Amino acid sequence: MKQPNFIIIYADDLGFGDLNCYGASGIPTPHLDRMAAEGQRFTNSYATAATCTPSRYSLLTGAYPWRNPKAKILKGDAPMLIGASERTLPGTLHNAGYETAVIGKWHIGLGDGNINWNGEIERTPLDVGFQHSYVMAATNDRVPCVYVDGRQVDKLDPNDPIEVVYDGENPFPEVPTGRSHPELLTKMRHSDQQHFDTIVNGVGRIGFCRGGTAAQWDDETMTDVFLTKAKDFLSTHQDKPFFLYYALHQPHVPRIPSPRFAGSTDKGPRGDVIAELDWCVGQILEHLQKLGLDEDTIVVFSSDNGPVLDDGYADEANEKCGAHKPAGPLRGGKYSMFDGGSRVPMIVRAPGRISPGDNPALFSHADFLASFAELAGIQLRTEECADSQQMSAVLLGEDTVGREHLVTEGIGAKTVLRHKNWVYLPPHDGPALFVDKGIETGNAPDPQLYDLDADIGQRSNRAKDFPERVDALDTLLQSIHGATPPASEAAGTVSSI
Repeated sequence: MKQPNFIIIYADDLGFGDLNCYGASGIPTPHLDRMAAEGQRFTNSYATAATCTPSRYSLLTGAYPWRNPKAKILKGDAPMLIGASERTLPGTLHNAGYETAVIGKWHIGLGDGNINWNGEIERTPLDVGFQHSYVMAATNDRVPCVYVDGRQVDKLDPNDPIEVVYDGENPFPEVPTGRSHPELLTKMRHSDQQHFDTIVNGVGRIGFCRGGTAAQWDDETMTDVFLTKAKDFLSTHQDKPFFLYYALHQPHVPRIPSPRFAGSTDKGPRGDVIAELDWCVGQILEHLQKLGLDEDTIVVFSSDNGPVLDDGYADEANEKCGAHKPAGPLRGGKYSMFDGGSRVPMIVRAPGRISPGDNPALFSHADFLASFAELAGIQLRTEECADSQQMSAVLLGEDTVGREHLVTEGIGAKTVLRHKNWVYLPPHDGPALFVDKGIETGNAPDPQLYDLDADIGQRSNRAKDFPERVDALDTLLQSIHGATPPASEAAGTVSSI
């Protein structure tokens, strides 16, 4: 059988309970439901972190994020996280003859700490294994609100250079902010003390920026811009093996759907953009079929971390959620050490290669490096794979057990150990609730131990009933930390980390 193509479609802040094929109702997701019916639907798939930058770093490197102390939520002008000599998933596949591309959200850093937005940008996705790159530098709520095409800002007018500053007061008095000019927040208002800096398209963002007006994106067309780029890559490179990392921006804030989907659900903008991302998946699957690549392409859909409702904008996500449970039966959400923070939906489809079915195998998103390498016929030594384990049989549906254990983390690099059906949360300082997000953190002064087979919602702490198991799991976690223990951070709010 020929080398398979690979596509990872990675949603942003989508929860375990957000899709109909995972028990939801109220938000139409027909394309992902069909993908699940035709492929493997995983119920124990974990991102390596409950926040985006760390989990995306692991996805591409196979390394747990806390091994890199800088792998935390980055500012929009932060330097590249991935080291020059670090093995990556795209680099490994490229060296084996694959054409590689990233399209969509990046948020793993650019440059070396002093980004030249107005010229050739050094240290981009092109330097970590991707041959093609069309991305937003960070997130859609951070400046600069421009697309980076390869090494340059797309459509930049050289007579209107970009300047970006994070932290402190607004250094550009002529540029209105959400704090100084709330009347200009015509599209969406902030709900916290973070999303009220430079205004772009009637929305306050994080960070200060001036210039680059012609290059600024239009939030309402972002979906179509990225989708068109993804389709074009598939069409252009259909005659050789390829790897496409299609990083969706939905349902991250600000949630601004295209006119096609605005008002399409009764869940407000969050529901609308989830319906929109589902449509994007359908478009990719349809395009593969049109190109005759359906049976030769392994398509993975998942999310970088769990869900959050109010994440900085007043978009009625809480008010219109109703009976919908974004994390499903799981406790916690984005930022949290509980399972709702990092246990996410994952669907893998490849007609003719993968038989349909539900799969309870324990799988970490760090495992794509070793697993895709195996499926592509690439021989890697264990020491070349960082924390990535070879789980190709899991992805193909031939193994329903998977890993024995994995590590994930809440915000601030606070690690958690999943071992078979048990989850162990060590004692961590900090509040039990992020009040600004309405999400339980998992912080507690005493150890926590949960049996997920009997208690998927993590409500019954069994640590006092099984002290020997707590000791054994703590020892195992410390051994995995090894010489690079995480530098955990405690904070009372998300924005203070």
